[in-house]
Amino acid sequence: MDPRDSALDPVAVAYVRALLRQKTRAQKLGPVLAAAAFAAICAISFATVMVLAPPAVTQHLPQDRLGGP
Repeated sequence: MDPRDSALDPVAVAYVRALLRQKTRAQKLGPVLAAAAFAAICAISFATVMVLAPPAVTQHLPQDRLGGP
């Protein structure tokens, strides 16, 4: 069928298609990268503190287990 023989108005069809087309939103990467950087810094600092901190509970070994007299 020839498009010129159609009963539909091509301008109206184009308008309806434009209305039905989903809008594309631009994704902002700034907040995402800032949150990821903050999480990474927190994780690295927590790991560093856990490695460098002295143990919270100390248990003294008896002198005979240390190899002394």
